[in-house]
Amino acid sequence: MSSKSRSALVAGAVIAACALMPIQPAAADSTVKVDSNCDFQNCTSGDLDLHYNSIENDGYYSGVASFYGNIPSYYGQDVSPNGAVVVHYLYVFGNNLVGEKASGTGLGVKNAAASVENCAQYDSYRVYYNSSYQGASQYFADTQGSLYCAGGKIANLNSTLKNQNASQHFA
Repeated sequence: MSSKSRSALVAGAVIAACALMPIQPAAADSTVKVDSNCDFQNCTSGDLDLHYNSIENDGYYSGVASFYGNIPSYYGQDVSPNGAVVVHYLYVFGNNLVGEKASGTGLGVKNAAASVENCAQYDSYRVYYNSSYQGASQYFADTQGSLYCAGGKIANLNSTLKNQNASQHFA
């Protein structure tokens, strides 16, 4: 058999083998950017709002991200609804509280917040330096039954946690 014939035979065998292999679809990008963990969890009330800017830099009107409950990482989390494909939720700052794009909008939350507002009537929180509730922390008291959160309870993160914040936990 000539070398041309052998090459043709090998090429034909490779093509036939490839035709019999199952086709694997390309992996889809399963990252979803959200500005609230309530987008995929049942949250009733009691959010902790993280603001991109500090109070003196119009923190209340900068990008905001709202979270309810214990959040092990402000980076985001993987969720696998009903055993389906894992979806990664990446936490970002959303529009400010009046619904406008502002400084911080669209940027990742982890290690980027400068001020915090606890909107929970009865839940206090701690914000931590590291993920998984580790390292230095700062306490944020509940609103003591107040129904509204708009202004008044916003506080700057201390110098250790400003732009170095990674998780939150009920206190």
